[in-house]
Amino acid sequence: MSGPREEAPGPSESPPPGQSGPPAWVAFTFMGSTIATCLAVGVLGGIWFDGRFHTSPVGLLVGVGLGTVAAVVSVIQQVRRFL
Repeated sequence: MSGPREEAPGPSESPPPGQSGPPAWVAFTFMGSTIATCLAVGVLGGIWFDGRFHTSPVGLLVGVGLGTVAAVVSVIQQVRRFL
């Protein structure tokens, strides 16, 4: 008869100490590029909207606002992985 089997940790369980994920510089680089991408998409979308519908500067302001919200939500999701 064999003893109790030890199962490998599932994907929802935290990794063992010393294996916490990517190095800090990788995480911060990814976070910074995510912020820049969200804001750039918001600004470019706002500029396009203003040019298409002649609503300057409303589209740009809404685009910047939406890009900022998207960036904050994304950063919060990324930071929660490390908490």
